[in-house]
Amino acid sequence: MKNNQLDRLLRSAAQAGEDAPPAMPFGFDTRVVARWRAMSPRPNGVAGLLRRVFLASCAMILISSLAAVYEARESRDVYNELTNEFAIADTAIQDEFSQ
Repeated sequence: MKNNQLDRLLRSAAQAGEDAPPAMPFGFDTRVVARWRAMSPRPNGVAGLLRRVFLASCAMILISSLAAVYEARESRDVYNELTNEFAIADTAIQDEFSQ
């Protein structure tokens, strides 16, 4: 019995021609996209909060790093000026004592 049904199915498949390619029904793609969007999880606010905290932390790290570099450069310049003044004074004192 099953062989009879299978033979009948195969004969009808062999007789069918490939005149027109099968096409999707009208509106199928929009239904698929609508269901896909409906299944996607909705943000509950935690992800947005974490993103804002992360960006604020990065901004604070950047600003503090820039401030530290600026202060290091300023202190180096002050130290160089002081060492030059001390070197001039030291040389003057040594010149006075060497005479």
